[in-house]
Order: sequence, then structure tokens, then C-alpha cells
Amino acid sequence: MPPRIRFLFSTMSVTLFFVAAVPLYQELSRRSDIWWTPRAMLVPLAESADRVEIYIRGRPLAALLQTGQIRIAEDAHIGALIPSDIGLRLNNWDRVRAERLPGLLVSAAGCGITALMFLLVLTGRLAYRDEKGHVAA
Repeated sequence: MPPRIRFLFSTMSVTLFFVAAVPLYQELSRRSDIWWTPRAMLVPLAESADRVEIYIRGRPLAALLQTGQIRIAEDAHIGALIPSDIGLRLNNWDRVRAERLPGLLVSAAGCGITALMFLLVLTGRLAYRDEKGHVAA
């Protein structure tokens, strides 16, 4: 393979490798605690029933709140908690990870393919070889 063509293929392989590797690096170096619901957007207890159930001594928290059995002491004042006093922060990492998995798999496959092509070009396995003779018909 001529040196110019080998350089061209090597450069293209390295460039495509980095294009595929950047999303992988960004995902693997990202902080793991950013997927929590922000404090300003707490989820009310009623809306979070499909993702979480909280039990206190074997009884559901929502039932205890409705009957006024849970009390809180604030500044020498004791009052019953109501369901609107409870807010939850949910970790959405499992949902985000499931959404991003196909794209990351494509990036990983792209990295593998371009690394293989780079090694083939570097070792000369893709060299053009002239045919030795003509095939008789």
C-alpha cells in the first residue's frame, strides 16, 4: 500500500475512533449523583406511588398521614403531618441509563471497528497485491 494511502486510512481511522470514543468517555466520566430529582421539584407522595411505597412499622405512610398518626415537633409546637408535607426525591439513573444504552453500544462498536481497521492498515494487511496470472476461460 502506498504511504500516502496508508497515512490517509490511518488518519481516518484515528479520527473516527475519537468520534466514537468521545460519547463513551463523557458517559463514563459523568457524576453519578446528577440524576436525582432537584429539590425545587420534589415529587408529592401521591404522584410517586408508581415508583416508591414507604412503610412505617408495616403500615403504609399514606394511610398513617391520612389518619393523622404521624406528628412532628417544631419550635415547641406539635402538629400532625399531612400528605402535602411529604416530598420525595427520586433517582432517575436507571431510566436514563436504559435510554442511553443503545447509543453507547453503537459507539463501542464503532471504536472496535475503527481500532481494528487502524491495526490492519498499520500492519499492512490491507495492502493491494497484483494478480499473478490470468485465469483461463
